[in-house]
Amino acid sequence: MAAQSRFEELARQLSAIGAVKRDLARVLPAHCPAGSAAVLTLLDRHGEMRMSRLAELLAVDMSVTSRNVAHVAERGWIDRAPDPYDKRSRILRLNPAGRVLLEELSERYTQALAGALDDWSDEEVGQLNTMLARLRNSFGDCRARAPHHFQHDAEVPVPPATPA
Repeated sequence: MAAQSRFEELARQLSAIGAVKRDLARVLPAHCPAGSAAVLTLLDRHGEMRMSRLAELLAVDMSVTSRNVAHVAERGWIDRAPDPYDKRSRILRLNPAGRVLLEELSERYTQALAGALDDWSDEEVGQLNTMLARLRNSFGDCRARAPHHFQHDAEVPVPPATPA
């Protein structure tokens, strides 16, 4: 039964991560809400794609994806071009303005994490990174298996690190 209580505590701790994610979302500029940051981050990480693939990666409903894509397109952070294989579809691409914004978001996230974890050693931060990566790997590609009927806004992926 001891193992069971450890997993119950892990479930509580993972649930509490929502507060950390909400705090990190607060560092986003007002003109770039979490859903928009998620769109930009995924386009940067995975390259150009159709909106249906983006919705799959975000694990949100197509209507939520469409709203987030419209927001970033209206602000000039992505380009939408006709799909050469299906003229009804559009290919979404991160553009230079979107990359500049992602660099800003990355800097904000990095500063927020550094401030919150300023009393952690480099070794402790490294251990956390290792364990979180291991946890994700244990679950495999969760986004690929996620149901497509979610109506909530996208989670906030951490923007990519800016090149040194």
